[in-house]
Amino acid sequence: MAHRGPVWTHRERFDPHPASASLARSFVADRLVQHELPHLIDPVRLVTSELATNAILHARTSFTVTLERVEDVLVLTVTDDSPEEPVRRATAVTDSTGRGLEIVASTSRDWGVDADRRSPKAVWASFAVDEHASR
Repeated sequence: MAHRGPVWTHRERFDPHPASASLARSFVADRLVQHELPHLIDPVRLVTSELATNAILHARTSFTVTLERVEDVLVLTVTDDSPEEPVRRATAVTDSTGRGLEIVASTSRDWGVDADRRSPKAVWASFAVDEHASR
């Protein structure tokens, strides 16, 4: 079976400023409403928040949020210009930070990092479009 391209794609660039996490959450929520996928708003906003915050705090570069539907999968990608890959850490109950990638992993169907020194780093997470499909 041949791979099909995206059904739709939306992309927005944000500055490395704390307010950009909120703007990124609004961007994905608005696109999901536009495409009549309200059941995905909460999980996708949560993952967007975590990935955007990582870009702001750790990459300290502008970042791009891409939301696209490919067949029955929604893919959220946050791309930044830092060569440093995110690290999923073990955290203690008392830790106040460091749970971002754990949240991404537990909220999305799948996630990963595409990193190549010749291009920007991309952290992605996927979600089932069908609200009755399991993760």
